[in-house]
This record gives sequence, structure tokens and C-alpha cells, in this order.
Amino acid sequence: QVQLVESGGGLVQSGGSLRLSCVVSESIFSIYAMGWYRQAPGKGRERVATVSNDGSTRSYADSVKGRFTISRDNAKTTMYLQMNSLKPEDTAVYYCNKFPYSYGDSWGQGTQVTVSS
Repeated sequence: QVQLVESGGGLVQSGGSLRLSCVVSESIFSIYAMGWYRQAPGKGRERVATVSNDGSTRSYADSVKGRFTISRDNAKTTMYLQMNSLKPEDTAVYYCNKFPYSYGDSWGQGTQVTVSS
């Protein structure tokens, strides 16, 4: 089963930056489009950003467009999310997974991002 390990979260002040990483155990990582997702307390899981399997195509939720940048390194089976100009409403647990993900796909533990005002 594929393992996903997210890291890089933390506590940051509004306007600050964080860089999240997602290491994927799957050797065929390069065939999957991937995405970052987040879930805030009491809310459903939200898609934040996606990247195509070769990294050439990226998409962002309107709420993060212009502030977040998704990227990937297929040689390292790792995906990143550079988050700048963070806002309190970005506070959530951030997860990575395939895009689109399937009902039976496994999830990692996620990484907590907390932005203070």
C-alpha cells in the first residue's frame, strides 16, 4: 500500500511562509497527478492545489491562488507546497494524495498548519 508522509507544518504568524513536503513510497509516483488537500476543524476536506504527473500543469483553489506554489521532484518521489502570505483561514491539517483520489486510497497523518493573526 502506498505510504504518504507529510511534513513541514507549524505555527506561523499571519503573512509568514511555510514549505510543506510530501514523500511518497510508491516507485511509480511519476505516473500520478498529485494534489494537496486541507481540512480545517469542523469542515470538510478541501482541494488546495494539484500538479500533473510531469509537473507541467498546476491548478489552485481560488483561495490560495497567487500565494501558494505546488511542485514535485519525481526523482525523489516528493511533492512540495510553498505557502507564502499565510492567513489565519489557511489554518488546517494539510494532506497529500493522488489527484483525483479514490475512495479506498490511503492517507497520511497530515501536517498541521496554524496561522496566528
